Amino acid sequence: MKIVIINYGAGNIQSIKFAIERLGYQAVLSNSIEEIKAADKVIFPGVGEASSAMKKLKESGLDTLIPLLTQPVLGICLGMQLMCNSTEEGKTKGLGVFNVNVVRFSNKVKVPQIGWNQIENFKSKLFNQVLEKSYIYLVHSFYAPLCKETVCTTNYEIKYSTALQKNNFYGTQFHPEKSSKIGEQILNNFLNL
Repeated sequence: MKIVIINYGAGNIQSIKFAIERLGYQAVLSNSIEEIKAADKVIFPGVGEASSAMKKLKESGLDTLIPLLTQPVLGICLGMQLMCNSTEEGKTKGLGVFNVNVVRFSNKVKVPQIGWNQIENFKSKLFNQVLEKSYIYLVHSFYAPLCKETVCTTNYEIKYSTALQKNNFYGTQFHPEKSSKIGEQILNNFLNL
């Protein structure tokens, strides 16, 4: 199985690569359009600020490639947010895979949300053998509100989407690669889709 982690200069790519290796697979880091197209599974990570990350995607032509991919694609954290219609962060237009606009938490809660929180309301094979109310690791100031593509939720000030799915596209707001055994199970589920 060929696994490609998109390397566009805005990702926590080494930790994802190590997590995949711990599961017994090899992953390639690449921003080559041909290599990404040829992959069996694609992981689209993201850490940092949305508008600068989107600028890097546009420079490499990945902004037009990603929404057209037909194999399973997993967006992680900012990767998931960039797959939405837009994000308030930097007033950034997204890739439009998920039909939802990313917004910022209010100032009533500590922002960013950093640390462990619970996930529930699973509606995807991504969560096979994961117990409701399991803890995962999050670091974010912006979130995707509930929408028809929501397949997992978390509460922080309000209930919001911690995972999205539409056809072959999956997204997690949390970091599976930093979420211990639960995260490993979710990554393994993705690789076995």
